[in-house]
Amino acid sequence: MPARPLSDETLHLIDAIRTALAHRSDVEERPLFGTYAFFVDGKMCIAVKGEDLLVRLPPERHGELQEMENTRELSPGGGMQGYFWVEPNGYATRAQWNYWVDEALAYNPLAKASPRKKTGSPAAGKKAPSAARKTPKKTAAKKHSIFEADD
Repeated sequence: MPARPLSDETLHLIDAIRTALAHRSDVEERPLFGTYAFFVDGKMCIAVKGEDLLVRLPPERHGELQEMENTRELSPGGGMQGYFWVEPNGYATRAQWNYWVDEALAYNPLAKASPRKKTGSPAAGKKAPSAARKTPKKTAAKKHSIFEADD
């Protein structure tokens, strides 16, 4: 079954993350469990599903972060400590947006990489060119209309 096309809002949010991570040369984009994920240094950092962001943050701050408005745990049962959905109201301003991107990037060097699953076929490990791509470096920062206000 073909994948559903992404909404304009989702594509716009993906583009905003690309712009936020454009200064890095170690970013890979690929689908992950129904999201469009951005891996930094081989580790899941930020993902998009609909209009929500999925951010990976320090597990030891889980209790503090779950109390924040406009966030919800990825796994309310506690199985995925440090992974949080951020709703659009939680990144509506540039300051809020920068907070989530900066926090996810700050934790990334400390995050544990998940080993890639191996399959029996040698060709199975190869990806189609469209399945994953490195994000090219960009020099000019682009302004996005995902923010209700620039502060």
